[in-house]
Amino acid sequence: MKKLNEVCDYLASSRPTAVNLRWALDRIRRRAESTPGHDPSAIRRALLEEAKRIRDEDEGMCRAIGRLGEPLIRPGAGILTHCNAGGLATACFGTALAPLYTAHQLGRSFRVYAGETRPLLQGSRLTAWELQQAGIDVTVLCDSMVGSLMKSGRVDLVVTGADRIAANGDVANKIGTYGIAVLAEAHGIPFYVAAPSSTFDLSIADGSQIPIEERDPDEIRCGFGSLTAPPDVNCYCPAFDVTPAELLRGIITERGIIQPVTAGRVAAVVKR
Repeated sequence: MKKLNEVCDYLASSRPTAVNLRWALDRIRRRAESTPGHDPSAIRRALLEEAKRIRDEDEGMCRAIGRLGEPLIRPGAGILTHCNAGGLATACFGTALAPLYTAHQLGRSFRVYAGETRPLLQGSRLTAWELQQAGIDVTVLCDSMVGSLMKSGRVDLVVTGADRIAANGDVANKIGTYGIAVLAEAHGIPFYVAAPSSTFDLSIADGSQIPIEERDPDEIRCGFGSLTAPPDVNCYCPAFDVTPAELLRGIITERGIIQPVTAGRVAAVVKR
């Protein structure tokens, strides 16, 4: 049990901003602690069972998010997404991409715009790849091109995932999300977040209490091995930012769509 707790603490430290990981690790700890006799073999079997249960529950949540969110995907629409919240990041459909996959399965035609998501390019490397594999029309653009794209009239909807959502609906997601939300507000484009109930942290009142992970400056200076800045220059490299609830049109969860995004509506839906 001591070793298990050490490993859980180590894994939790890998992503301090995201709350889902800690939620899953806490379930693993509780399952181990409740195993009779604390026999190592029995604990291993119990943990594997719990991990599979978490995976199956996650798939169910993703499919429910897809069903609830797909009416937002209108025929011929242009949908912008940021980072990766698809099948590579979750079980099955993912969260932000679940409405897109569901609409695609229903035969709806639309176009997805995937921002690169610098500095690690999760949008261009992961989201674009998996959408292509699914046969969905996807176009990649640099993060700095989002405002121009919106001004052109080609974006009808923005959908992103989330790593942690505070009790008032403030959302922490991959760095760049806040800027996209501000641009969407300026252009009158609805901005939705898709996330399961496990992403909500009702113990914190608002986004100011969400810890923001700071990453290695070399992710900017020489990402993927190519030096693109002076090797000793200072870099600002937060992995996440916080989007205020007032910039969100709604939050799509497996328990329903939170709309408007207020502390009262968050509590009403998440605590169902």
